[in-house]
Amino acid sequence: MSADLHEKTNRYEQMLADALGEAVQAVPEETHLGHAAADCLEMAESYLDDGRHFKDADDWVNALASFSYGYGWLDAGVRMGLFDIPDDSHLFTM
Repeated sequence: MSADLHEKTNRYEQMLADALGEAVQAVPEETHLGHAAADCLEMAESYLDDGRHFKDADDWVNALASFSYGYGWLDAGVRMGLFDIPDDSHLFTM
């Protein structure tokens, strides 16, 4: 089982890192939506950092949870129109 957990955790880490590289803020920074986009981005980045910390500490379950939560924040921002993504992206549910 641990091999599956390790593979999935590594895959979700890479998926979140790639998604952070693709998402571009689509709303003006000084607006309410701009602040919401900044919050989503900050949460996604923080969960990526947390997940890496957990992974380094050999806590694979919490690492996977962190990467998953971070991806959820970013994906929600994309679905709400806070971020633009490439048309050919396979990382989001648009």
